[in-house]
Amino acid sequence: MADREALRELHARLAERLLAARTQERVASWLAVECRGHGLLFPLQQAGEIFPLVPLLPVPHARPWFVGVANLRGGLHGVVDLAAFLGFGRTEATREGVRDPARLVVLNPSGGLNCALLVERLAGLRNETQLQRDGAGAEDPQSAVRPAFAGALYRDAEGRAWQEILLSALADDPQFLAIAG
Repeated sequence: MADREALRELHARLAERLLAARTQERVASWLAVECRGHGLLFPLQQAGEIFPLVPLLPVPHARPWFVGVANLRGGLHGVVDLAAFLGFGRTEATREGVRDPARLVVLNPSGGLNCALLVERLAGLRNETQLQRDGAGAEDPQSAVRPAFAGALYRDAEGRAWQEILLSALADDPQFLAIAG
């Protein structure tokens, strides 16, 4: 009898939470990373797992920003040095045997692209309550030359700029997909 009552209470709590989730405004949230001193934001729903830097198998005749192939949980993933791809310079990874803050951020598998981005370090999670959208953007004359994967620009409480990178748009970018050098 007590089990039945507990089950009813659980069902009622779940129904309340579902109703609250439907009525609550969704808050955007990101994984914050750094690449050569630049703050970047990846939408959480577009990012996948995060891995420490593993040995990479180089790919001959590939662009310099395509740093190799990694075995991540038994799956082969192409690895892109995001800083190099964006024109910031190559990511400096420390010597083997030294704890390296560099990480591999896998793109969400739902995108159908087995790819991981090499980033210098993770900077935590961010959401809309911690960042203010920067006024520059669509009205900015420079925005015409911005790639489609460059989302909004945000600033944190200290004034640091954080550029949103739309991973789904990055995965569709012809330049990103053209790894042959």
